Amino acid sequence: MATRTESPQAALPERRRPELDAMRMLVVVGLVFFHSALVFATEGDFYVTNAETTEAITVIAGFGVVWAMPLLFLISGLGAWHSLRRRGAGTFSKERLLRLGVPLLLATLLLNPLPQWLRQRSSDPRYDESYADFLPRFFDVRLEFDELPFLVQGEYFETGHLWFVVLLLTFSLMLAPLHRFLPHGPCRRLADRVAAVTLRRRGVVLLPAPAFAAICAFAGMEEDYAGWHRWSYLLYFAAGFALAADARFRTVMRRDARPAACLGVLLFVAAAPGFTTADDPFTDTTPLAVVSRALFGAAGWCLVVAIPGLLDRPRQQPSGPPAPTAPTTRQRVYGYLAVAVLPLYVLHQPIVVAVAYFVVGWAAPIPVEYVVLVTISLALTLAAYELLVRRTRVTRFLFGMRG
Repeated sequence: MATRTESPQAALPERRRPELDAMRMLVVVGLVFFHSALVFATEGDFYVTNAETTEAITVIAGFGVVWAMPLLFLISGLGAWHSLRRRGAGTFSKERLLRLGVPLLLATLLLNPLPQWLRQRSSDPRYDESYADFLPRFFDVRLEFDELPFLVQGEYFETGHLWFVVLLLTFSLMLAPLHRFLPHGPCRRLADRVAAVTLRRRGVVLLPAPAFAAICAFAGMEEDYAGWHRWSYLLYFAAGFALAADARFRTVMRRDARPAACLGVLLFVAAAPGFTTADDPFTDTTPLAVVSRALFGAAGWCLVVAIPGLLDRPRQQPSGPPAPTAPTTRQRVYGYLAVAVLPLYVLHQPIVVAVAYFVVGWAAPIPVEYVVLVTISLALTLAAYELLVRRTRVTRFLFGMRG
């Protein structure tokens, strides 16, 4: 009896895609620029705020918000598919608990209290509580199950920028049981059929956009999680997981990247007026706010499809073994940063807030303060990684690095 075989496209072995590493590095390093900009934003509640602010930051930062963190979740979903097939559910779950859970716990204990303490000092000139006295109040916590997966809550306690790590760990453990369905069965057949339809018909890859539009419009958006509703990120992670199931999806994303990019920019521009005029565009139920959030959600999916497709350039494999050559400066920088993504993410925000605490007191124009803040914060983040993380096996393990 003949058995059905997988499509040749689906069976191709997955080679490491350098553009995905490049996008991870772009987003994480870009967060230093993004969080530094929030110091000068008129809207929002960043830890430290400059006396002089500008509304231009809201629009500029908004264009980063619409695609940056969703893209990280999509890329993480792509990687999770291949990691699950290679390791199996048990080993995959253990690896994620160690690589994400350990740095999450470490940073929550050692790094997260600092921005909150500096918030108190910055907002109230009469606040004179020492950092040591503040720590017990930071860790005065309770469980709130309605905030799942952010179960630990408190008046001063927060996961801060580590919300990304919390969600990524949660989503990874949620999808781990799907391991048994990956290589064959209904899951494989469904991916094969969807990939075939998507390859034949242009624009089909953009059809999930209404789902993201609906979540943003009716579930609202959450400022604490880079503007998106926390469960929107599960859809991006699951989408990356699904797109990795068949190599034809990669071809489709390259083919449809340009129209997706154009549509995404147009939708974002259309959403901007509502976000700049509504009292609370993240949660308002007025028609303007709801429509603006819907346009934002659809724009996000279009841009997250477009960016990997635009940057993806398949490389010809050499016919023989490559001749040994010395790595270029670009290759050395790339290799250095590619393995540093998670530690840099964990380290950057407390450093930005600490530097901003001193910079905002200067009597200097916003552009000058911003350049100084970014330059010092980026230098200190890289120095902390090089001197405090990278040098020993113990610190590498504590910050989620392999080897």
